Amino acid sequence: MSRYPKRVVITGIGAVAPNGLGIDAYRAALKAGKSGIAHHGELQALNFACQIGGKPPVGPDEAEALISNADLAKLNEAMVYATMAAVEAARMSGVSVDLKKGYNDTPVDWSTGAIIGCGIGGMDTMLDELAPTLQSACDQDPGMGCRPMGTDIVPKIMESSVSVAIGKFLGLGGQTTTNSSACNTGTEAIFEAFKHLQLGYAESMYAGGAEGTHAGTWSGFDAMRDVLCSKFNDRPERGSQPMGAGACGFAPAGGAGVLRLETLESARARGAKILCELVAAYCNSGGQRDGGTMTFPNPEGVMRCIRQVLKDADIDPARISLINGHLTSTGADPREVASWIKALELPLEKFPLIQSTKSMIGHALGAAGALESVAVVDQIVNGYVHPSINCEEVHPQIPIAGSIPHEMVKKELEHVIKASFGFGDVNGCLLFKRWDGK
Repeated sequence: MSRYPKRVVITGIGAVAPNGLGIDAYRAALKAGKSGIAHHGELQALNFACQIGGKPPVGPDEAEALISNADLAKLNEAMVYATMAAVEAARMSGVSVDLKKGYNDTPVDWSTGAIIGCGIGGMDTMLDELAPTLQSACDQDPGMGCRPMGTDIVPKIMESSVSVAIGKFLGLGGQTTTNSSACNTGTEAIFEAFKHLQLGYAESMYAGGAEGTHAGTWSGFDAMRDVLCSKFNDRPERGSQPMGAGACGFAPAGGAGVLRLETLESARARGAKILCELVAAYCNSGGQRDGGTMTFPNPEGVMRCIRQVLKDADIDPARISLINGHLTSTGADPREVASWIKALELPLEKFPLIQSTKSMIGHALGAAGALESVAVVDQIVNGYVHPSINCEEVHPQIPIAGSIPHEMVKKELEHVIKASFGFGDVNGCLLFKRWDGK
């Protein structure tokens, strides 16, 4: 019996990305090789070494167009991003959603749940609301205690707030939860949702990740110095250089990506348009041994993760059309490419195309794998391969320069493999397949 008794398809995707708000804008930016990385005066004022980053173009107008002011007051930044992406995915899948007109009156969807990850969510609430209010209460009026914070403070700082918001707005009755697994968070969420459907606990699941862009979220990485890019503050759009010879650290970012996963039976019963199929998914850890550390993956763990997905899908590596790697613009890039080469065991001249979405959106931490998976689905549906920018001069330790597209390529994609490798030596891999109608 197959490890996967049920076929799982994607029926909706949503994106809140630094280079595009919504799928149409995101697609246009990806095709054009448009960077969403900009210089931020706030980071300069705080004396960050890295003063660039990717922030989605979401302001009051964009948020209020979807969410009522009363609800917005109860959301932190990551919750807003997650909600916007999930609503877009729901609507694309054929689910009617209007958050300004009595969503509380809609029936509970008992057959659908959500697993939406977050890496360091709620930092904006903790530093801009909780900390100042608590300090003021202590300094000015000790008798008031914590009451000035209000009753919404706890929901806005819970790590699970991103999935809680989606569960509320979409009325989800299935398991609704949040995972957190560093850079692998978004990919792991999709893996967990995939398993949930395979086990028959739900008919459909929203899966992905969200991350805010508060300076506090990025400050710890900046303290590590060599982790973030600090050499391109005057040229922010050049700062993220995955696989490039000039890569000097990742450009931090935020946003959200959400996919609606559904059993084939459910999608057909609803008459939903099927975007593509998720044929295999897997996560593992390298144990922080044999070269694996908090910040670098164990190459053996990476290879095992990739090979397990290929084995479960019963796919010859030669049939892979495209690799969407983790590829962060750090010293780990050549090691990652070397692991792909060893895992696939293909001649270098037959190595598939390989790309890094982070070259345009930066590293969105808990949202990274989700935004990249959304990009994969969109490329499969629309028959293109987005470029990896800023790596015209490929890193000298990467021997597959000919497989890296520097401009958009029109191409029908059959199988696309997407992977994430996170702090703590944790790995995730997904294999998507073009929907053939069968």
